[in-house]
Amino acid sequence: QVQLVESGGGLVQPGGSLRLSCAASGSIFRTFYMDWYRRAPGKQRELVAAITSGGSTNYADSVKGRFTISRDNAKNTVYLQMNSLKPEDTAVYYCHAARSGYAYWGQGTQVTVSS
Repeated sequence: QVQLVESGGGLVQPGGSLRLSCAASGSIFRTFYMDWYRRAPGKQRELVAAITSGGSTNYADSVKGRFTISRDNAKNTVYLQMNSLKPEDTAVYYCHAARSGYAYWGQGTQVTVSS
């Protein structure tokens, strides 16, 4: 069993930055494919960014050039650095871990971009 705990959400003005963190329990974190999803009010959940166990990354077109996903296997943590935030980035952001048919979700952290 893997537990994921997100942190770092909050209220930020347009153009601002936030860094989300997702801390994972368990010693096999480094083998997991990690990603961030988000769900905005009235919209479907969407994949924001992903990182493989080897460090390869992938991003949704809407966040390319603004968001950066990274991982620190020594700390069992994955990060999402979000820059140049826009009101349309407002959503609950979820951390997700997957490996060999197993999948785990965090509880989510709210990000609100508003002036």
